[in-house]
Amino acid sequence: MKPTPPPASQATSAAILIAAMCLAQVLGMLGAFAFPALLPHFIEIWDLSNSRAGWISGIYFGGYASAVPVLTSLTDRIDSRKIYLFSCLICLASNLGFAFFSSGFWSALIFRTLCGIGLAGTFIPGLKAVIDRVAPRFIHRAVSFYTACFGLGMSLSFYYAGTVFKWLGWEPVFVIAAACSGLVLLMSAGILVPCPVEVKTKRYSGLLELLDFRPVWRNTPARTYIIAYMCHMWEMFAARSWMVVFLAFAAKADSDSELFMIPTTVMAVGGICGMAASILFGEIAVKFGRRRTVAAIMAASGLTGLSLGFLGALPYPVLVCFCLLYTVFFQGDSAAIHTGVVTAADPNRRGAAMALQSMGGFAAASLSPIVAGFVLDISGGSGLISWGLTFGIMGIAAFLGLFFLYWHFGES
Repeated sequence: MKPTPPPASQATSAAILIAAMCLAQVLGMLGAFAFPALLPHFIEIWDLSNSRAGWISGIYFGGYASAVPVLTSLTDRIDSRKIYLFSCLICLASNLGFAFFSSGFWSALIFRTLCGIGLAGTFIPGLKAVIDRVAPRFIHRAVSFYTACFGLGMSLSFYYAGTVFKWLGWEPVFVIAAACSGLVLLMSAGILVPCPVEVKTKRYSGLLELLDFRPVWRNTPARTYIIAYMCHMWEMFAARSWMVVFLAFAAKADSDSELFMIPTTVMAVGGICGMAASILFGEIAVKFGRRRTVAAIMAASGLTGLSLGFLGALPYPVLVCFCLLYTVFFQGDSAAIHTGVVTAADPNRRGAAMALQSMGGFAAASLSPIVAGFVLDISGGSGLISWGLTFGIMGIAAFLGLFFLYWHFGES
């Protein structure tokens, strides 16, 4: 049941609330992609195979996918604020743990899993906290800006990690990220006014129904956008996990590469471009139709993904432009898909719909970096053929999303 915001939260404008929570999301994500940003360094110092490196990248999303069904579904039963604040503590502890206790494959797996659980309790519960506190007419833009800022958080995480690592080493990267999680905890505790949720079902009945996603799955428009989201996440996080290594591979063959953007900076710029594209395409989807817009973006993304790996011999600056274009496409449909799920869901089961969406999406995101690393290993470990096949599994995912979007979609 959607809660009725108390008078205190009515006094807070939707714009201030959305902006504050977007800022909180970006700051809280500083450590989220620090490992893939520094992946070439960790492969070297820990003597990791590509497959093991893929596991560490993927387990972050595995932790997310394992926790998000419970943490997000609970937002239909209790105030999202409580879940969000508790998860900020998990982010803080996991980043500190990675900085001080990670020394190889197994310890890194543990702390990256915990970090993923922290994201599970902040990303979608944070969005739920926002839409529970704004008027219905603001929900569309709240979803667009908040989900687009996920891309900004990714880009800043890559840039921040590369910059701090250059000057201070890898451990301070995670220590500072932990400090920012503490700052987010304090900031969100002030901006999110308590907003109790009215639950009319009995407590015992509510617990039994918490993880029952069958009503959500029977909703055809919501189900279709959830499947499209899974394909979107497979592609995006495989690319995000391996593009730094791909660019480092390409830069070695280009003597002028040091005069241009380093790989982590490319990822940062790409994330900003992707964020802008997500907001833009979200607005276009309102005007021209959500399914049509998402389908066009997925088609463009699939074509780019299928070709990108084979372009590694291009001059480095040209390749950077192609990588930036790819980030625009694989991130551009994010806001439109999120809005599709939220608007298609039964308002009384919106938390459950968002939980199922996140669980499916981040389960896909947890597997795709592993599969990409495996493909890279079995195809030789480097070279244009290996990278072409690796990025090919990302492009194929976009076309699968396009297929499911038209296979069993009820127009919304």
